[in-house]
Amino acid sequence: MTGGTLSAEDRLGACGDDFYDLLIRAHDGLDFTASAALNVRLLLILANEIGDFETLKAAVQRASEG
Repeated sequence: MTGGTLSAEDRLGACGDDFYDLLIRAHDGLDFTASAALNVRLLLILANEIGDFETLKAAVQRASEG
């Protein structure tokens, strides 16, 4: 994905619930500060994997809209 275009389709498919469960379990037992730190680390890892500034900018905009 490049050029600032975000997909509106469900790209996780049947794994969506599994990913959500994995994410929730990763936060299990963490206090607010540790949970926020985990979110930041995950965000930076995924941003590096995407590797395209325009796509990241579009994602930040979409997330900011609610």
